[in-house]
Amino acid sequence: MLRAAALAVAGVCLAGSAAASVEVKVKTTSYSISGKNGKALLRAMNRKGPRYGFTTRFWAPTAYTAAWRFDWQKRSGACRIADAWAVVTITYTYPEVSHPMSADLRHRWNRFMAGVRRHEETHGRMGRAMVAAAERQLKGLSYRNDPGCRKTRAEAQRRIASTYAIYEARQVEFDRAEHAKGGNVDRLMSLLSRAHQTD
Repeated sequence: MLRAAALAVAGVCLAGSAAASVEVKVKTTSYSISGKNGKALLRAMNRKGPRYGFTTRFWAPTAYTAAWRFDWQKRSGACRIADAWAVVTITYTYPEVSHPMSADLRHRWNRFMAGVRRHEETHGRMGRAMVAAAERQLKGLSYRNDPGCRKTRAEAQRRIASTYAIYEARQVEFDRAEHAKGGNVDRLMSLLSRAHQTD
């Protein structure tokens, strides 16, 4: 229910020389839920959380996009990536209760959301690390006899995809541990659902 979407390549562009860095842009959006108690709020998140695919919904998805740019150097028929950098956009989506809550329910909701944000921000840090690792794989990549940079461009795409796959597996493993019985997500659900049913 808490999950990060796979990091996608938003664009691979030709560029002139520029200082390289991974620029990170963070966006936060929300969706409205209501419920008289903790269990009702959990049901509302299951019903109204953003979709991932056609059927699955998530309480607080973290989505990533990355737009890559390369500093290409062409010389004597060879093509080389002198530098590579990316603009990464991380979008967090969180539930927001649309009505006043009792003191007890508000306290539990705040603790619940603190845990949710820690979980999602871990996904965000892993996304940043993913792009930084891909960047290291790209710098200095070169092919001889590649005047149109087709070979170099294809290899760059392959390295990006390979690095993303490694880090996406780490994201999945992190979620698996968090969602395991007795894990962090289980504890957060228990914390919220124990809120007084008369709230």
